[in-house]
Amino acid sequence: MGNEDTERIRVSSGSPFEATIGFSRAVRIGDRVIVSGTAPIWPDGSCDPDPAMQMRRCLEIILGALSEVGAEPNDIVRTRVYLVDAADAGAIGAVHGEVFGDIRPASTMIIAGGLLDPRWRVEAEAEAVVGNGRRAAEPSSVEEGA
Repeated sequence: MGNEDTERIRVSSGSPFEATIGFSRAVRIGDRVIVSGTAPIWPDGSCDPDPAMQMRRCLEIILGALSEVGAEPNDIVRTRVYLVDAADAGAIGAVHGEVFGDIRPASTMIIAGGLLDPRWRVEAEAEAVVGNGRRAAEPSSVEEGA
């Protein structure tokens, strides 16, 4: 069974660059939702200089996009966080933990040489599988070789 019969649902970020660059804030196909790299920008174009506040803003935008396509924080199975300075990892990681401490998705934190806007200290993205966090029981251990 392929994705040819599965509707592609796009979430707009409102960015004027969506059409010229060719991206969506998020895309849902079936039970899978992918959220694009998300920068810490407020609707008025401003950007708080504090790395923790920037991460909060990124996650607010990500969770809002997920909500638009019927996904919840528990559905997130992977995050990627891009930092420009390793010194910000503690503050940014703590905010990630506030949201994902119980969910515990697979996650990667990467030190990047820079981001598109020099005001940005962090950019984040996420992947979700809708319904993932609502299983009846979690396995107690991982089988070897599985």
